[in-house]
Amino acid sequence: MMKKAIAITTAALVITGCSNMSTTEQRTLSGASIGAAAGAIGTAIFHGNPIWGAVGGAAVGAASGYVYDSYEKEKQSEYNQGYKAGKSSKSTSQ
Repeated sequence: MMKKAIAITTAALVITGCSNMSTTEQRTLSGASIGAAAGAIGTAIFHGNPIWGAVGGAAVGAASGYVYDSYEKEKQSEYNQGYKAGKSSKSTSQ
């Protein structure tokens, strides 16, 4: 029962703490969290030290989250440029 209360409290604090973050910070932190969990689980399964797996996974996950954020921002920028170009060519042809 106590572990469940701690887990719920921790989840609530994490969700609330992310509300003032930029999308870059959120994606980087999400990547780090997912990587840390995957690294810890992976090393625990293969009889390694889960702490080092979590550290390595967090580093790789944070980098992946940052790269993904850059990709998404570039994609949005290209979309906006195409939208503006299409809108301006439509207005000049009328």
